[in-house]
Amino acid sequence: MLRGLPQVEDGRLIVGHATFDDAGVVYLSPETALVQTVDFFPPVVDDAFVFGQVAAANSLSDVYAMGGTPLTAMGIVCFPLGDLPHENLTEILRGGADRIKAAGAMLVGGHSVKDPEIKFGLSVTGTVHPQRVTSNARARPGDKLFLTKPLGMGPITTAYRKKDIAADHMKRATDVMCALNRGAAEAMSAVGINEDAGVHAATDVTGYGLLGHARNVADASRATLTFYADKVPYFEGARAYAGRKVNSGALKQNEGLLQGLVEIAPGVKEDQRRVIYDAETSGGLLIAVAPQAAARLAAELAKRGAGADEVGLVEARGSHMLRLR
Repeated sequence: MLRGLPQVEDGRLIVGHATFDDAGVVYLSPETALVQTVDFFPPVVDDAFVFGQVAAANSLSDVYAMGGTPLTAMGIVCFPLGDLPHENLTEILRGGADRIKAAGAMLVGGHSVKDPEIKFGLSVTGTVHPQRVTSNARARPGDKLFLTKPLGMGPITTAYRKKDIAADHMKRATDVMCALNRGAAEAMSAVGINEDAGVHAATDVTGYGLLGHARNVADASRATLTFYADKVPYFEGARAYAGRKVNSGALKQNEGLLQGLVEIAPGVKEDQRRVIYDAETSGGLLIAVAPQAAARLAAELAKRGAGADEVGLVEARGSHMLRLR
């Protein structure tokens, strides 16, 4: 559908929709560029306040994925007014405001629509240095790949909807969904972005799963991204649910979108494959970093309480965009 849109021809545009990045980036001055994104979706949990937190964290993540700092946010709400108590909407908005405040940003307004299905998210504006943007297009062969949150939100939230889940599994996943990727973005900045010995690219892992979002990096960078299934962090219980074929509807969608693009080694277990293909909600950042800076990035991530799992590497473009080993 996006192929039918006219290309933007403007020297101020640093990152547009052509590379399927997490946000658009527009040049303002030699020191400042504007980062803009929007995201919203239906509830993944029953608690209205927590849903607001998750949706807001997910929206803010797109700015962090570009190496930016959120500045302002505007709420986007669809709500069945008259069918549900308005207190539910208040709690959703309170949850969103909580995460916006934690990001150091400001809620400055929004828009609401009466709709049979609840949906919530944010339009977020942030800032970044024009030369310090972590786009999809700059990963280099030899870069190491780090993932800052575990995988498995698709199987876990599906098991939750089926009421077939251990309470501690959902609690852990909810805590991680609510967590901001602020520490990961700060860690990237501390190591150095777009320097030879620094971070070269990043994306956040959400609805298209680890491989779907990695595909955008591989395509824009004209490289192959290789992942090691045994090194990927998984939520406790996620592989067991996936092994019972408890997955979200996005699994088949993502498999279809990536058909012919992924080379999977025979040793990869079926439950691992099902988790890796499935959707994430408010997932972590996938970061490509120069090998000589990998240890420092791991240390900076750990110092800020973010994940520090090395999950693969970037290679010269081969027969497939993606490899799963």
